[in-house]
Amino acid sequence: MKGYEVLARALYTSADHCYAVPGYPVTELARDTRAEMVGAEKVALEYALGDSISGKRAAVIMKNVGLNACADPLVQATTQGLIEGVVIVAGDDPGAEASTSALDSRYYGELAQVPVLEPGPEVCARSVEAAFSASEEFSRIALLRITPPLIYGDAVAETVPRKKGAGRLADPGLTMRGRVDLADSRLRGMFEWSRNSGLNRMEGGVAGVGAAAGDSRIVTVYPPPADSASFELIHEIGRPFVSEHRRIIPPAGTPVPQTSESRGFYRTFCRNCPFIPLFDILKKRGMQVIPDAGCSILAMNPPYRIALASYGLGSAIGVAARSTRIALIGDYALLHSGIQSLIDVYEKGLPLLCIVLENQCMGMTGGQQAPSPCNYIRWANPQIVRASDTGLLEELLTVPEKPVTVVVQGTCPEGRHHETVEC
Repeated sequence: MKGYEVLARALYTSADHCYAVPGYPVTELARDTRAEMVGAEKVALEYALGDSISGKRAAVIMKNVGLNACADPLVQATTQGLIEGVVIVAGDDPGAEASTSALDSRYYGELAQVPVLEPGPEVCARSVEAAFSASEEFSRIALLRITPPLIYGDAVAETVPRKKGAGRLADPGLTMRGRVDLADSRLRGMFEWSRNSGLNRMEGGVAGVGAAAGDSRIVTVYPPPADSASFELIHEIGRPFVSEHRRIIPPAGTPVPQTSESRGFYRTFCRNCPFIPLFDILKKRGMQVIPDAGCSILAMNPPYRIALASYGLGSAIGVAARSTRIALIGDYALLHSGIQSLIDVYEKGLPLLCIVLENQCMGMTGGQQAPSPCNYIRWANPQIVRASDTGLLEELLTVPEKPVTVVVQGTCPEGRHHETVEC
């Protein structure tokens, strides 16, 4: 069987859902997995993270340059955590045969601190399940890098049973600094995982990576197995990634993750925030939302605690569409990149309540002016309501059977600043 056929079978077994943005060299793989086509790679990854929160494994298939569009949620997921495994299958084009660059996806492993596997033809199927297991073990996305020699060459077909695993979202009591520290504390375990992986074959001589030939085989390319430092020659397809990283060592130690309680305070919305009536209704009804990276992220903190993980600016809509079905996003975040997800959600008719906080300013970065999104989302037939109109808010805040956008308008007070509350 060809590599893409083996990979498709393995993904069918290990994943509950596959998303794809096709392109060389992963078009056939996307076809054979019957992946759901998505308009943009970032949207596809947001959908996958939403699946993870709701207890389903998800894979996202894309070509190398598409990974650039996913950088924000890819990195954010490392500190926010996830529940079920999420694997990005990145098809690299080292020879730039049908791409505008020869991007090497493996470098995102170092940037996002995620496990990266590059299987050879004999461990193709096993590497898929191993990637999902690693994603769950370390509560972050895993990256499976594949290249044309593996995709279009012959590979070993085998049935690999799915293992039971579960990741976890970061504790809501952690500060942002604490979430970073928690993610860093798991790096040592990632080095152990790589060193002990049965996918690697360390027999001396020349090492091969992925579809490159060698007496030995390195599959867990980030973090690389400790034994890789002993090889004088490593054959790779593309950049010398493993050769450059073979002598890296795990971190010596990380501090105890900071909590709001240990820090002594938490932050919440401005004292006179116009959107407080909205948050009060959501809390009273027990509605869980996916927040964005603007002011809505404060809904994760007391006194509301109505929001789950935030995977970066413009991410709330895509993640919510596959999980809680309620997105809480600011006007700037919507125009920044959330509108891509909104388009895809409406195109597919997914049930989603998209709540847009329109204050026409960037509340997290100093109050710079932001344009109103209403002129740009008329096609969504948004319901526009003043933040003070609690009667209409009560009527509109329900989970629909189709996509509904509610724009809640409010004016931030002069001299505004987020409140600091002692624990």
